[in-house]
Amino acid sequence: MDFGIAIGIGLLGSLHCAAMCGPLMLALPITPGGPGQFILGRVIYQLGRITTYSLLGLMAGLAGKSVLLAGFQRWLCIALGIGILIGFAISKKVALSAPVTRLVIRLKTAMSAQLKQRSLRSLVLLGMLNGLLPCGLVYVAMAGAISTASLLHSTVYMTLFGLGTLPTMLGIGLSGKMLPMAVRLKLRSAIPAGICLVASLLILRGLALGIPYVSPALASGIPACCLQH
Repeated sequence: MDFGIAIGIGLLGSLHCAAMCGPLMLALPITPGGPGQFILGRVIYQLGRITTYSLLGLMAGLAGKSVLLAGFQRWLCIALGIGILIGFAISKKVALSAPVTRLVIRLKTAMSAQLKQRSLRSLVLLGMLNGLLPCGLVYVAMAGAISTASLLHSTVYMTLFGLGTLPTMLGIGLSGKMLPMAVRLKLRSAIPAGICLVASLLILRGLALGIPYVSPALASGIPACCLQH
């Protein structure tokens, strides 16, 4: 269930990314060597981005594992679900904090330097840096990864999230065109429903209502789904 949700978030999130990061992909440098090198460069860029998501998943797993050992994993699930709903409701009303703004400026400066290069190395670095840019949907995916309370599962979770974004993002990079505005607006209307679904599933997991795969019952104070980790 969790891994399917990770891919689903990625697929939905890629519609948001198409609007936010599409212009960046259209501005990526073209490495010398013909069509084959062009395709390789776009693939490597995407792999760099997914690598960053995987590393973020590893960090999420460390945080989730610590909470599980402390015996608060079910409360973390509930808190993450509620936090996602609140964050989604107020996200358009809250400005970025000063530290986040400084981080974004530094990331954009580093990316600008790489955009001037024409090598596969610069493309993979651009992809990795892009993965660090603040993004609400990445935070939603990380919330799901943290709830697995497992280093391996959280890393796989975020990797699958990244792979879910791959078809749209790679398609834009290869075609040089963004999705038509009418199509993009229609598809992006599904994103709020996806975010609310993830938040609801996290809350249900924390409540441990005894629903198989959705809200497993407690076993010695720990949701049964966590014992396998």
